[in-house]
Amino acid sequence: MKKLFIVLLAPVFSLLMSCSGSKTNETTSAPAGMKEVQLKINGNSLSIIVPDSSKGKLEIAEQSWGATEIKVGKDFQISISESEGDIALTKSDIAGNDVNKFKRYIKDEPTLLFWESQITEPEFHFYMINKTGKVSYLIEDIKGDIHNEKTAQVMVDAAKSLKSAADSKPNS
Repeated sequence: MKKLFIVLLAPVFSLLMSCSGSKTNETTSAPAGMKEVQLKINGNSLSIIVPDSSKGKLEIAEQSWGATEIKVGKDFQISISESEGDIALTKSDIAGNDVNKFKRYIKDEPTLLFWESQITEPEFHFYMINKTGKVSYLIEDIKGDIHNEKTAQVMVDAAKSLKSAADSKPNS
């Protein structure tokens, strides 16, 4: 009787083990300390990689002006809005800011500006246009808290990870 039980239980155990393994393969793998988050902006399903809960509480808020703000603790604060953006105008605004003085560009690309500026101490900001499918999104840091280059780079990397949820599903 014990042998029959073991023989019948072995395939069930094997099936359970294979199911739990395939579940991991179906999700996007995020780097250590990060996780994938699903969100909707103007009815479009998107995914983005953000810091996990070890960095702070995840807060996602839709603003009345159309932006979606994502915050994780004090060091991760981005705003995403459906927009074509304007790199040239933003560069002009950065150069013309008499209070927050421009110091240098870390990245100056057709769809990404990542720069250092200073009021009393160095701070880092970014402005990025991410075209996902047929829709363009403007992603930028939320002004207010001062970010160092390392934390701003994490936000830039997250902005680059934004994609349509349809693009992130595995092919069946």
